[in-house]
Amino acid sequence: MWAIETRNLRKVFRPLLGGKPIVAVDNLNLHVPPGTVFGFLGPNGAGKTTTIQILIGNVYPTAGEAFVLGHRAGAIAAKRRLGFLPEKFQFHDFLTAEEFLRMHGRLAKMDGATLQKRIDETLELVGLAERRKSKIREFSKGMQQRIGLAQAIIHDPDLVILDEPTSALDPLGRRRVREVVQYLKERGKTVFLNSHLLSEVERSCDEVAIINKGRVIKQGALDELLVNRSVVSIELKRVEPRVLEAIGKVAQKVHPVDERRITAEVAHEDDVPELARAIVESGGALMGLQAHRETLEDLFIQAVEGEGK
Repeated sequence: MWAIETRNLRKVFRPLLGGKPIVAVDNLNLHVPPGTVFGFLGPNGAGKTTTIQILIGNVYPTAGEAFVLGHRAGAIAAKRRLGFLPEKFQFHDFLTAEEFLRMHGRLAKMDGATLQKRIDETLELVGLAERRKSKIREFSKGMQQRIGLAQAIIHDPDLVILDEPTSALDPLGRRRVREVVQYLKERGKTVFLNSHLLSEVERSCDEVAIINKGRVIKQGALDELLVNRSVVSIELKRVEPRVLEAIGKVAQKVHPVDERRITAEVAHEDDVPELARAIVESGGALMGLQAHRETLEDLFIQAVEGEGK
């Protein structure tokens, strides 16, 4: 059973006063394995927020199906086992941190003893134990985000959906969130993470899906998607056809940038010395060469830009 599954999911918004319908989600097929940290990525307007709203039951799809922990999205049985931190949150700022978590625990029908234990554990986990008696209105934006993370996990859910959980955090706060995500994973929970901070996603996630225009364009395990491919920036005295031909025999892809610069992709970093040798033996005047392992950001940009061509 998938933690999250969507089958040909589609959502169309139709303006009340006429106008062109807006396709927010278009034939979206997602498969999120249980017990993983899953990154949900895409440019602004790609359909991520609408998809999340369908998964938590706030929006009904136009067509297709969505399942959460084996139940239809929005079903009470799914909601009981789901924790959610929205990107744009508004909390009861007149409550203290402890009162706020107690309220959410009671909404989840937790018994008193279990709830008190979870409040203590969760405040410690997000680094707010010493501020348990402080009102939320006294918190910084980053602290509010961390208390929001605490409410998402107070009832010990099996699936936690985090929408931009590190957007307001400094590096120490982001590290704290990574630690919480790792804690959840170690306990067998599934974390569905939407974030624009791709370096954080790369450090935390096991699998990712990249969506654009409401559709999945890349999905899989990070170590399989990145496959240790290296991107090499090459500077020559002059780019010549025979040099391009020699580079093409070693590299998987060759992208001339201008009359002096080339970007090449090789299957493995061990191919970089062979690439340099091919350039020199073909008569190229090599002025500079710099290689770096492909990152999630590289993959994201290539996938999204490739969709537009």
